[in-house]
Amino acid sequence: MSEAPVTEAEFTQFTQFTRDELMEVNAARALAGAKTCFVGIGLPSTAANLARATVNPDLVLIYESGTIGSKPTALPLSIGDGELAETADAVVPVPEMFNYWLQGGRIDVGFLGAAQVDRYANINTTVVNRGPDKPEGRLPGAGGAPEIASNCGKVLMVLRHSTRNFVRALDFVTTLGHGSGPKDRAALGMPGAGPTAVITDLGVLRPDPETAELVLTELHPGVTVEQVREATGWELRVADEVGTTAPPTTEELAALRALKAAGKR
Repeated sequence: MSEAPVTEAEFTQFTQFTRDELMEVNAARALAGAKTCFVGIGLPSTAANLARATVNPDLVLIYESGTIGSKPTALPLSIGDGELAETADAVVPVPEMFNYWLQGGRIDVGFLGAAQVDRYANINTTVVNRGPDKPEGRLPGAGGAPEIASNCGKVLMVLRHSTRNFVRALDFVTTLGHGSGPKDRAALGMPGAGPTAVITDLGVLRPDPETAELVLTELHPGVTVEQVREATGWELRVADEVGTTAPPTTEELAALRALKAAGKR
């Protein structure tokens, strides 16, 4: 019998941080050592800006609008947020960003979110099936995600973990992760390694080196394997040895909350 899930209020009361904060801090930690990061808006942007404030102050943040080396004091609302350009080391035309910087293999890490992800880390951000007799649900669309996933040295993903997001089959394939297995990217001539980690509010999943299927490798504190399996829309594989992520430090929480507070002001 599976354990009753802990409510967000109960979790926060016990830990003094939320599951979202746990996810965002661990996503930021994944950028330790990276030099350049092509940042998606939303959770990826939160993680990347937190990384600059904590584990990787020299990280160069690159946004789709053409800004290189942005240093926003608050979390940007979109790729068109004026502070991204105001605080950037350089602003280049969007065609140059994609043709020279991205497709030229000059960016280490792409950081993406998703509405749906499948067992091979393929992404849907275009449309979702809302059920019989209902029109399809329209999502923001691809943006630069297909090119980011194809050309960055590697891709990190961050999203909340539920059967709504982690699905057996995508309603639409917007962005290729590992296709249907480990040979698909090479067959299509994609130079990047593709998704190497999916960080959620429950744990961390990584592709198996032989099959490219996502495997649960780490749990966040207080989360069980069964809880992650129940939140996944396919028969999730689990590593032989599952690690536990470290809880956020006082400094990490302070930096994260300061970023969010600055945005509200």
